[in-house]
Amino acid sequence: MLGNIIGYYNNELLVRLSIELDKFQSIINLYVIIQDQNDNYVGEITNVKDNIAYISLLGEFKNDRFVSGVIKTPSFSATIKLISKERMNLIIGLNNYSERNHLYLGESALYDGVKIGVSINDFFSNHFAILGSTGSGKSSCLARILQNLFAKQTSIAYKSSIFIFDAYGEYHNLFKALTNRSQEINFKTYTTNTYFEDTDVLKIPLWLLGVDDYALLLGAESPNQLPIIEKALKFVTIFAKKDAEVVKYKNDVIARALLEILSSGKPSTQIRDQILSILSRYNTQELNLETPVFQPGYTRPFRQCLLIDASGKIRDMELVMTFLEGFLTDDYEMVLPDGTFMYTLDDLKDAFDFALISEGSLKSEKVYDDSNILRIRLHALANGKEKVFFECPEYVTKTQYIRNLLTAENGKKAQIINFSINYVDDRLAKNIVKIYSKLLFDYAKDVSKRNTLPFHIFLEEAHRYIQNDYDTKILGYNIFDRISKEGRKYGVLLGLISQRPSELSETVISQCSNFIVFRMAHPRDINYIKDLIPNMSLGWLEKIKYLQPGTSVAFGTAFNIPVMIKFEMPNPAPENNSCDLSTIWFVDRR
Repeated sequence: MLGNIIGYYNNELLVRLSIELDKFQSIINLYVIIQDQNDNYVGEITNVKDNIAYISLLGEFKNDRFVSGVIKTPSFSATIKLISKERMNLIIGLNNYSERNHLYLGESALYDGVKIGVSINDFFSNHFAILGSTGSGKSSCLARILQNLFAKQTSIAYKSSIFIFDAYGEYHNLFKALTNRSQEINFKTYTTNTYFEDTDVLKIPLWLLGVDDYALLLGAESPNQLPIIEKALKFVTIFAKKDAEVVKYKNDVIARALLEILSSGKPSTQIRDQILSILSRYNTQELNLETPVFQPGYTRPFRQCLLIDASGKIRDMELVMTFLEGFLTDDYEMVLPDGTFMYTLDDLKDAFDFALISEGSLKSEKVYDDSNILRIRLHALANGKEKVFFECPEYVTKTQYIRNLLTAENGKKAQIINFSINYVDDRLAKNIVKIYSKLLFDYAKDVSKRNTLPFHIFLEEAHRYIQNDYDTKILGYNIFDRISKEGRKYGVLLGLISQRPSELSETVISQCSNFIVFRMAHPRDINYIKDLIPNMSLGWLEKIKYLQPGTSVAFGTAFNIPVMIKFEMPNPAPENNSCDLSTIWFVDRR
């Protein structure tokens, strides 16, 4: 018997110890069973002070099954004993293990030989987070989880669809080893390294993106910039038609913009200068400054029709307006692209230019400045090295594109799709991750039978992508906030791997149901973890600061109680070793 209950304070039992503490290595964080007539409570020793043990109640045994939570407290006459290793198996072990229903994680760091695992449904049907400082074991943990998942002897997770956004390109050898174990396990890797010939370069079909995606891609900073993006996309719909029709619509856009300027009531010199500016930048073979304007008896270039007379007015105003009205057409409908035709960055760039003059942006400095920022970024994207990620050789529908992602080279189902995004800057990497996540989420929502094709999105260095961003202000939502709140019912689940949990979106982290926490030292992150787990003892929090690499504290819906797990090293391990300076720096003296 451990001792006698002498009080109850701050949700903890106070027990006067009757054992000799110097005969035990440590009893803090060990578990006890509290027998009170027909009730069997389970508690954790959180602290020992002045021969008084503080025990936090965690749950009860009912019919030899552990149930989390307690309704009433034990009486003062209850007996208290340390729980045996055999009974701990019922609380934290893999009791009644089934390959199809359970996943082995590792061994208990406190109870030798006790294997710890989780229910597949309880863990993978919810968002989860793996947290810890650099070098604490996060990547190895994820690698071990995947190895254990795909190393089952009698069951194969053939229909799983795991999308990993690999911030450092460190998982390739791991996935290759997994596929060597079984012909049914396949993976695909896409890279942002355009010089790496052995792996497909990441390609995103532009025609599958919408206004919101382009707002992210072009770095929109205000909701006022969305209309110009929408207008540009509508022009893409028109400009994707035959060349002769495209010219006709371009002429219409230019003519309408010029007619609006002519009717603005501004001084004639300003009107003339604006028209000259527009036609110098935007023109066609039929409508430009040198286009001949016919009059009875003679012909003049359009430029000469803009001459200002002695009274300060455009002399041939009526002639100019009549000439421009001849280019107007009303036989087209402005609609957003529906994904049924392909277009290129050059098409979009052309459409964006014409959207600017169609919106009359050239007449307003403020509107023009806001819109021109996006235009400059689009031109930079279209002319830069990143354009290769948006150059798709042939048309595919959204369904075909997703199916292609999920199909390995051998034609079988790919269970793991890895995106190595470490060769682009952080801004583009973040936007790529958001665009793919939105694409998968939208696709999952449209599946006729909900939750039949689950997608798991694992994010290495998640704090780079899942932040308290400005998206909500500009778009009205953040895709990760939306997935965290709605994704579960559509089968879209997030797995966050991060060294800075305090930098993650509060909305997203609050929706995570399971946490595996490795060593963490930053006070802000420690306090963040403390707020996440209001019932975690200070002893556990202190342990997080000093955990050995590969050892973690795990808690959540998949775990009956917070538990300390020692993970086995994955084989092969992720390619995340520190720089070996003693080898690189030094050479032997000769």
